[in-house]
This record gives sequence, structure tokens and C-alpha cells, in this order.
Amino acid sequence: MKNRKLLTTKKHDAIFTASMIWIVCIVLTAILAPLIANDKPIYLKTGNQYYFPAISGTETITVKNQHNINVTVDVRDHYQLLSIKAYFVMPPVQFYPNRSDIINSGYKSPSDKHLKKSPEGVITERKGLERHLLGTGKRGDDLLAGLIHGTRISITAGILSMIIAGVIGIFLGSAAGYFGDKSIRIKRASFLTGCLGFIPAWFYAVQLRTSAIENAINTSPVHFWLQILLSVVIFMSVIFLFIKAGRLFGKIRWMNHQINVPVDSMISRCIEIFTSIPSLILIISLAAISKPSLVNLIMIIGLTSWTEIARLTRAEMLRLRKLDFVAAARGMAFSEWYILFRHGLPNAIAPATVAISFGIASAILIESGLTFLGIGVPQDIATWGSLLYSGKENFNAWWLVIFPGIAIFLTVTSFNLIGEHLRERWDPRS
Repeated sequence: MKNRKLLTTKKHDAIFTASMIWIVCIVLTAILAPLIANDKPIYLKTGNQYYFPAISGTETITVKNQHNINVTVDVRDHYQLLSIKAYFVMPPVQFYPNRSDIINSGYKSPSDKHLKKSPEGVITERKGLERHLLGTGKRGDDLLAGLIHGTRISITAGILSMIIAGVIGIFLGSAAGYFGDKSIRIKRASFLTGCLGFIPAWFYAVQLRTSAIENAINTSPVHFWLQILLSVVIFMSVIFLFIKAGRLFGKIRWMNHQINVPVDSMISRCIEIFTSIPSLILIISLAAISKPSLVNLIMIIGLTSWTEIARLTRAEMLRLRKLDFVAAARGMAFSEWYILFRHGLPNAIAPATVAISFGIASAILIESGLTFLGIGVPQDIATWGSLLYSGKENFNAWWLVIFPGIAIFLTVTSFNLIGEHLRERWDPRS
């Protein structure tokens, strides 16, 4: 019996390790996508000048020809680079997604002959890494390059949306479980004005800043999170101002009474409302009426996927707040918020981590599905879902369905297996 249990444990550990290896490879592919698949050189040297077009995005350079005249050279044209005797290093996959290769258009399979045409009009066969290794689409766009760059969209949508859902779910769930309905007291006027402040807070923090957030996500992760932090600050500031504005009604006796804020009941009712609506229908409805963009998709998935995280965190916090270490912290005169964030959350976050792992898998699947339906990320951006959609135009082009489908299946399954492993490890019955 012990040997069988040991073999089962080793099998689960091997599956978990394989899943982690796949996820690490996918994340590294997403980060290094411009260096793995690009029609621009990684490194380019001409004379005493050095360039890194794949990283900087440079498309043309100006050099002096043999007659000492400045000429403009396209870094994507290998023949022009060779004509000026430039030294350059190309990525392993020498194509960029959604770039047409006319001579290989019309759905070339991985086993077909792939051609190239010189400036003199000589047509030769592509060999080795110059080939379209996974085939092409209708316009000759390389499938492998689309898969590599599509990894960035899928992983970004999955991780960022679940970070948003995790922050919301963990905060609301912990607040509901720790404070209950009778721990926080506030004047009735401040409570009512604070509730009214949610609408303008959302408008100023999110609606007016959608373009800024969308530009930031295309710039760098640091810039994106700074914009998110700024939106959070704006949101909280507007709510705070509305709560303070409640003091203006202090002369009204009914409005000046202290009341208990039913934190647990309010959050629990919100969870029930969101849970009662089929999540996929809600997400599709919101995506259909909003402008197709990666930021909108991340926000929609994040704002509709927090309920399970909040429910698990609330249940864990209800258990923790009755334990001795919380009573000891109260006896040392620590504030309730300090006890919550310093002692409560670190011990209650384990179930939420498991839910977030499952949620990332679900978010990747939702992003692919919405993009496949044409209401997710814009069609001019290469994603796994858009590659699947391109396979609808020609059912004989099996490679346009098989390879993106395998990528989605392996990634979603890996996140689910990781979540299952974490749940078994942290299950108190284990």
C-alpha cells in the first residue's frame, strides 16, 4: 500500500514538473518573442555603426554607399544588407506575424516547397530555418511566428486578468470574512455618499484612462503597472472625497447616526449576483458592446472572474479570525487593518493561489474563444484564437487548426495540473 502511494506521489510530482517546465518555456517565449521570431536582425553592424532592430523596432538605416552618398536601407531586406556588406544575425524564425510572403501564399503546408525570389527575379527553394516550418496562411503569413507572438497575448491576458481578479477577490473576500457585518461603524451620510461615489470613481479611473492603459501595455510592463496603480489611486481618491463629502449632511439628524457597515452581507450578495449569471455569457455580452482591444479584454475577464477567489478567501478568513494569534494581536492593541494585512492575509492566501492558477487557464481559453468569435483582440493582432479563426477559411489547411489547438490545450492543461497539485499539497485532509 505504501509503495503504491509512493508511486502515485512520484507520478503526480513528475506531471507537476512537466507542467511547470512547459509554463516556464511558454513565459520565456512570450518575453523573448521579438528575438525568436522576427524578420529584422537581432544584431546588425555596418561600418562602425551597431544596431539592434529586433529590439528597437528600427526598420530602416541610413548608410553611405561606395560613392559616399547616403542611402536608406530596409533592414528586413537581406539582399540590401548584403549589398552594403553589413554583418547581421537573424533570429531562429526569420518571419514576423501577419506579414505577407506572396510567393508562399495560398496555404502552404509544412511539407510543401517554400520559395524565395531574389531582386533579379530568380526563384529558389528555401532551405533549413529559412522555410515556413509550420506552414503559411492565406496571405503567406508564417504560422510559427504567429504562434510565438500569440503567446505574448495569451499569457498577458491570462496572467494580468487574474492579477486583477486576484487583487479584487482577495481584498473583498478577506474584508468580508474578517470584519463581518458589525465590526465597521460609519456615519450614515458618509456611507451613502461613498456608495454614490463608485460610479464617478469608475468613470474617472477606468473609462477616461482606457487609451492611456492600452498604450502602456504596448510600451512596457512597468509602464502598464504604473498606469494601473494611478487608476487605483484615482478610484480610491474619488471614493474618499465622496465619503468626506458626507460630512456636509451632518446637520441632518438621521444622516448623522452611526451605523454598522454590513461588509460581509454586501460582498456576499455581490458574489451571489455574479455567480448566478453564466460567466461566459456575461463576458461575451460585455466584450460585444466594448471596443475590441487587449486592455478591454483583460479588464472584462478580471472584473468577472474574482468571485471564486473572494469566496475561498472569505471562508478561510472566517476560520482564521477565531484563532489565538488574531486574539493575541488584538490584545497587543494592533489596529484591525494591521491585523488583517499583516497576520490574516498571509495565512489565508493559499486557497486563492490555487483558484488563480485555475483562473489563468480559464482566462487563456476565454481569450482564445472570444478572439475566435471576432469580439476579443483585434484581428490584426496575432493570437492563438485568431490563428484558429483563419483555419475556418480553408478546412484543408489542417496546420492552422492543429498547432494553435495543441498550444492552447497544453497551456490550459498545464495550468490546471499545477492548480490541482497545489490544491492537493495545501489540502488539510492530505
